[in-house]
Amino acid sequence: MTTLPPPSEKKLGLVIDLDTCVGCHACVTACKGWNDQGYGAPLSDQDAWGPAPSGTFLNRVHSYEVTPEAGVAQLVHFPKSCLHCENAPCVTVCPTGASYKRAEDGIVLVNESACIGCGLCAWACPYGARELDQAAGVMKKCTLCVDRIYNENLPEVDRIPACVRTCPAGARHFGDLGDPDSAVSQLVAERGGIELMPEQGTKPVNRYLPPRPKDRLEETAPLAPLLDIKATGFAGWLDRLLDRI
Repeated sequence: MTTLPPPSEKKLGLVIDLDTCVGCHACVTACKGWNDQGYGAPLSDQDAWGPAPSGTFLNRVHSYEVTPEAGVAQLVHFPKSCLHCENAPCVTVCPTGASYKRAEDGIVLVNESACIGCGLCAWACPYGARELDQAAGVMKKCTLCVDRIYNENLPEVDRIPACVRTCPAGARHFGDLGDPDSAVSQLVAERGGIELMPEQGTKPVNRYLPPRPKDRLEETAPLAPLLDIKATGFAGWLDRLLDRI
């Protein structure tokens, strides 16, 4: 079994804004594209264009319709990948030491040459963040694009995970969550960022910013009364509109 290193001061991770994410899957596409040519072996697909396609992804987006206690139903898009937990059970359960956590920045990785594909780490992860590559026979997971973020041959603007770089809505943020003065830590503090399933005791590094409640149009829109064409018809509506000008 693999031993976890002492908690690191530097904790690299993601902050994902559930209020901003539009579910476009650009992060999924960018992640798969980069990891097919970068760190580790390619992420395989099986019968990609057939009736029962399957494949390996390091990042997925799930969509749910939720109804807050006070408010109306809204669609929430929920991106999910490895949360790089401080108490990572996927590491301690690994029989070969293939799963490990870096002491210098807290990133959880897999040494694919040592992985035997037993699946114990996927079983131990409470977030379902690992996937067994059917072609390679080894476990895959988010690496925070470790081959990008430290690559000095890339422009500084590109030294962030591919999913963050490509997000058109600006819903994904990357940085050191161990530094209370970092931009991501301040964002978490301002928006009340939460950790996923804290009752598991895994201490995930990644944080989620909760969606803001969406109220009904008539309760929030200042022009809502002017949009109501009642029995008086168009002329009456126009008269009310001109009275407000």
